[in-house]
Amino acid sequence: MINSGIDPELLEFFHQLKDERDEYRILVDITNSVLAHLDREGLVSAISQDIHRFFAIPSVAIAFFDGEQASTFPVTACGWYDDNQHYCQQKTYPLTAGKIKSVLENGQPQAVALAEDVNDPLLKDLFSAGMRAVLLLPLTFNAHSPGIFILAHTDAGAFTPAVCSLLGQIASRISIAVDNANAWNEITRLKDSLKQENIWLNEQLQNAESLNDIIYQSAAMKNLLRQVEMVAMSDSTVLLLGETGTGKELIARAIHKLSQRSAKPLMKMNCAAIPASLLESDLFGHEKGAFTGATSTHIGRFEMADNGSLFLDEIGDMPLELQPKLLRVLQEREVERLGGSLVIPVNVRMIAATNRDLHQMVQDREFRSDLFYRLNVFPIVIPPLRERPEDIPLLATWFTQKLAARMNKTIDTIPAAALKALCNYPWPGNVRELQNVIERAVILTQGNTLNLQLSDLKIPASPASAPRAQPAPIKLPPMFSPQVPENDESEKERILQALRETNGIVAGPKGAAKKLGLKRTTLLSRMQRLGISTRDL
Repeated sequence: MINSGIDPELLEFFHQLKDERDEYRILVDITNSVLAHLDREGLVSAISQDIHRFFAIPSVAIAFFDGEQASTFPVTACGWYDDNQHYCQQKTYPLTAGKIKSVLENGQPQAVALAEDVNDPLLKDLFSAGMRAVLLLPLTFNAHSPGIFILAHTDAGAFTPAVCSLLGQIASRISIAVDNANAWNEITRLKDSLKQENIWLNEQLQNAESLNDIIYQSAAMKNLLRQVEMVAMSDSTVLLLGETGTGKELIARAIHKLSQRSAKPLMKMNCAAIPASLLESDLFGHEKGAFTGATSTHIGRFEMADNGSLFLDEIGDMPLELQPKLLRVLQEREVERLGGSLVIPVNVRMIAATNRDLHQMVQDREFRSDLFYRLNVFPIVIPPLRERPEDIPLLATWFTQKLAARMNKTIDTIPAAALKALCNYPWPGNVRELQNVIERAVILTQGNTLNLQLSDLKIPASPASAPRAQPAPIKLPPMFSPQVPENDESEKERILQALRETNGIVAGPKGAAKKLGLKRTTLLSRMQRLGISTRDL
C-alpha cells in the first residue's frame, strides 16, 4: 500500500540495485575470506561455510590439479552432518574420461543431474551422500586451470541461472586463492624435500669414511671383502649378518661405494630406532592430511634413495604388519605414499642388516618367510672380533690416532701389556666396544703413552699349555695412519720419513726400526725390497 504511488519501473530499478548491492557484499565477503588462507583444507573450509551461509548449499569441494601429467587429482570436500556439524575430508580420484576431465579440458561450467546409474567415481560418491544436482565451475587463472569448484545440492532444481551466474563470479575470485594454495603446497613440498636432502647430506658428512677405514689383516676379513667386491657391481639385494658392533654399516657403505650407484645417495634407516607408528611414513612417505599431524607431504626414504641404495639396519625388528608392503616395493619397484593412491616408481638397491637369526624368526612366525627369501639373495656374515684377534692391534692403533687427533693429544705408544690384554679379551661388543675402550683410554691419557684401564676389562686367563707371543709395544709415528693393506708407495714414504728423522740410523734405541715399531732385520728387508738406501738421504 505504501508503494502504490511509486513508479513500477523505479521500484524495479530499486530492487535491482538492492540485489546488486547484496551480490557485491557476498563477493567482497567471500574474497576477503578465501584470500586469508594458503593451505588447501583451510581454504575449502572457509569457502564452504560462506557458500552455505549465503546459498544454503550443503556440499562444497575443490578438485586440485598439481600438474598436466598427473593421472589422479585430490579433492578436498566440506559439508554438514545431520546434527549440523561441519566436516572436511580429502580423497583422491583417477583423472579418467568423465565430467571432471571434460570441464577441465573445455573450461566451461557444467550442471549435472545425478542419477543412480552415474559412472563417474566422484559423482557416484556425491549421489551416495544424497546429492541430486552438481554444478562444476572451472577455476581459471593466468590461462591455466588450478582446479574445479564442485557444488552439490540435495535439491535437483537448486542451481537456477541467477544462482549459477553469481557462483560463476565467485569462482573467478576463488581461482586466485586456489592458485596461491597450489603454489604454497608446492613450496611446502620443496621445503620438505630440501629438509630431507639436508638430513641426508649431514649423514654423509658425518659418516664420510673411505674403504681404507676397514682396518684388517686377517684372512676372515680378506675373504669378506672379496665377497663385497663381487656383489657390489651387481644390483642384487645384500643381507649383512653378524653380531652387534661388527661394522655392518661400514660394510654397507663399502658395497655402495664400489657399486655403479656410488654417485647417488645411500639412505640409511634403523628399523629398531623408529616407532612402529612412524616407520611406514618414514619409509614410504605420506600425503598431506593422511593422518593427524600430517600438515605437509613427506617424501619417504625409498623416494630419496631413487637410483641409489637403501640400508635398512636391524631389519629383524621391522613390524610384521609392515613387512608385506616392504616385500611389494622390493618386487614391484614402486611405492605408494601413506594416504595417497599415486604409484611412484623407484629404482633402489636394498642392503639389509641384522644381528638376529632371521631363519629362526621365520620358524617362530616372527618374520615373513617370503620377505626373508627376498632379502637373502646374497648373505654376508661379518665375523666377530674374537675370531680375528690379529686385527685387534691394527684397530687399536687406528682408533688411538683418530681419537687422539680429535682431542688434540699426542699419543705415540701403546704398551705391550695393554696390547696383550686387548688380544685376550673376547669383545662381546666387537669393534664398537673396542672403540669405546680406546676412547676412554685416550681421555684418561695425559702423556704420550696410552693409558688403558685394564681393570675395566675382565680378561680370561690364557691357557698355560699354549702361551701367546708377547706383543711388542707399538710406536705410532706422528703422521702415520695404519690403513691396511698399505701400498708400496706409502710404505716407502713412511720409511724414508723415519730415516730422515733419525739421520739415516736404522738400528739402536734411536733408530728408524725402533721408531717404526719394527725389528732391524724386518726394516732392512723392506728397504731392500723397496730400493731404499741410506746413502740417498
